[in-house]
Amino acid sequence: MNSKKYSNTKLFLSISESILTFILLFFFVWSGISRSLENFLSTYTNNEYLLFLLFVLSAGFCFAVIFSPFSFYGGFILEHKYKLSNQTFFQWIWEGAKGVLVSLLIGLPILLFFFYMIRQYGENWWLPFAVFLFVVSVVLARIVPVFILPLFYKIVPLENEDLEERIVRLAKIANIKVENVFSFNMSKTTKKANAAFTGLGKSKRVLLGDTLLENYSLDEVETVLAHEFGHYKKKHIIKNIFLGTFFSFFTLFLIAKLYSFSLPYFQAQTLTQIYVLPVLALWGMLVSLLFQPISNMVSRKYEYEADKFAIETTGKHEAFLRTLDKLTEQNLGAKEPHPFVEWFFYGHPSITKRRNAILSFVKNKNGQL
Repeated sequence: MNSKKYSNTKLFLSISESILTFILLFFFVWSGISRSLENFLSTYTNNEYLLFLLFVLSAGFCFAVIFSPFSFYGGFILEHKYKLSNQTFFQWIWEGAKGVLVSLLIGLPILLFFFYMIRQYGENWWLPFAVFLFVVSVVLARIVPVFILPLFYKIVPLENEDLEERIVRLAKIANIKVENVFSFNMSKTTKKANAAFTGLGKSKRVLLGDTLLENYSLDEVETVLAHEFGHYKKKHIIKNIFLGTFFSFFTLFLIAKLYSFSLPYFQAQTLTQIYVLPVLALWGMLVSLLFQPISNMVSRKYEYEADKFAIETTGKHEAFLRTLDKLTEQNLGAKEPHPFVEWFFYGHPSITKRRNAILSFVKNKNGQL
């Protein structure tokens, strides 16, 4: 019951915040507040890039203040209410501040480059910007595990030799060269458990939360990692890169066309008028909403395939089923969400469907022996 209430509350908060963001962003531009803000800031500088930066920071700060109750309730109150958080209020503030700082250091240069592209290439800005985002995503995939994650967690080499041997064996089956196996203090912030296989090239590494290592048997942890390696073996990572690149290019193309089409409705004369640029975010939200079910459908398919790989390589379907049950219970995941909610919002199949698929696969496999 707690898991259902928790999941429904998180979903309600997310949907409410998205709808309110769209409404307020539309009102921000339509009412003329956006134009007034640009005019006010232009009294301090004649440099278009600095003006754009000041506009983004000012509007962003205002929206952050408006939505701070959502962040506080969803990120702190709700997590403590369901006994999932280990953070004090000041720890939560500090971690949030670090997150904002990192986001600004990465996001502001990207926004400035976008502004340069739209000024240089007009309606065709979307193409070079999409190429740039692809390059940035590859770079981030390499540097995030090595340089950014350590800002938030203490990452140390795995000390369990038995588990490390199992990981190396699984990696060989999946044709993965794994030299870096680490644990990280996930318990610093939450009681939830997780593991990940991250990075590209030499930055590839296995990351195991201490909450997973402390509460799960070696067989159970092994099946979790087998699932993660399954994504690599089944080429889901490569497929996601191609699929993500296609959606990125197509999404930006649609946003660019819709933005140009809608400019007269906001009394804008050119693409680069700063006060009307938030309209891009409005179209971005709508286009992303359109593609979300497709993306989630593909993701759920990949999860089933990775589950199957985990069973084939470990032969420990009972341990894997226990792990899924324990993770769902520990993380308060929804066991049987409404079919529409699962179809539209979930990138993972429900635990019930995953269990049924695993049992069906094992039954069919045994029947063929």
